[in-house]
Amino acid sequence: MMLEQKINQEIKSAMLAKDNIRLQGLRAIKAAVLLAKTEKGASEELTEEAEIKVLQKLAKQRKESADIYKSQNRDDLYQVETAELAVIEEFLPKQLSREDIVAFVKDAIARTGASSVKDMGKVMGLVNKELAGRADGKTISEVVKEQLG
Repeated sequence: MMLEQKINQEIKSAMLAKDNIRLQGLRAIKAAVLLAKTEKGASEELTEEAEIKVLQKLAKQRKESADIYKSQNRDDLYQVETAELAVIEEFLPKQLSREDIVAFVKDAIARTGASSVKDMGKVMGLVNKELAGRADGKTISEVVKEQLG
């Protein structure tokens, strides 16, 4: 397992550097990976796709928490969440820009022959499958709605 080994190495480095925030983020990743490995029905090793889904879930949780803390003027907790988010994002594939997503969605609409919002499911299925891990589902959904609407 590539991710788990990489995380363990990074944890050692963070401990030696006494970087507590980074260490906290890395431990969160390790815990989520271990949890995913021991879930009912999970195989012994996680696929790269499953690892990316775990990381995306963690990143989404941190973003939502950070938004809540910011709205409640809790800058101390907001800083912790954004620092952990930065650590998690290091291990995610590079995210596509909105312009790249728009171009990809236009191509998918042409390939599926979609013409209205009723065809959104076909387009979303194709785009989500091909952009897995490289774009946020919420952003993809917004772009598809814009293009079909």
